[in-house]
Amino acid sequence: MKKYEEIKFNIGELKGISKKTIDEHLKLYAGYVKNTNLILEKIPEYESYAKEDAFAPYVASEIQRRFAFEFDGMRNHEYYFKSLEDGAKIVQGESPLKTAMAEEWGSVDLWFARFKTIAMTRGIGWAVLYYDPTNKKLLNTWVDEQHLGHLTGLRWIFGIDMWEHSFYLDYATDKKKYVDAFLENVNWEVVEKNFKKAQ
Repeated sequence: MKKYEEIKFNIGELKGISKKTIDEHLKLYAGYVKNTNLILEKIPEYESYAKEDAFAPYVASEIQRRFAFEFDGMRNHEYYFKSLEDGAKIVQGESPLKTAMAEEWGSVDLWFARFKTIAMTRGIGWAVLYYDPTNKKLLNTWVDEQHLGHLTGLRWIFGIDMWEHSFYLDYATDKKKYVDAFLENVNWEVVEKNFKKAQ
């Protein structure tokens, strides 16, 4: 079986987000990769027990249910850390993404305001900017945990992790300061590339 591999990200010193936070966060990401591979190995194993153990199919189905959490945890974090690679970069002038944001929300600033509001949703999860290739439309949404609420058929453009492990060491419960710090560190060239690929 071909396994998923842990990506090594090039993340330097960040403003307002400590190295300790990033190091601990990367360990959690590594755990998602490990668990994704482990579940893929275990499902056939439990299915093969079905003739001897009537309970085995239920175990296999529950492990399969858990797969979405682990896989999305892995993939969400890959998008997240990729957007922090190679230092903060601002895209100068007009760009396809900025134009699309202005068409959808009136301006890039209004998108930022809307996105920050979504990021402050109570609970754990992700604020995500998607592109809908069917309607050629940008959409913001909140994803609970790692996997509940992803929009089917849409392509990830940008997202921010709003689990406590992303900010607690630096900001305790002040989520707003974390959101502002994260947005200051984003490599928007990466986000623009995501948008280009999505189209």
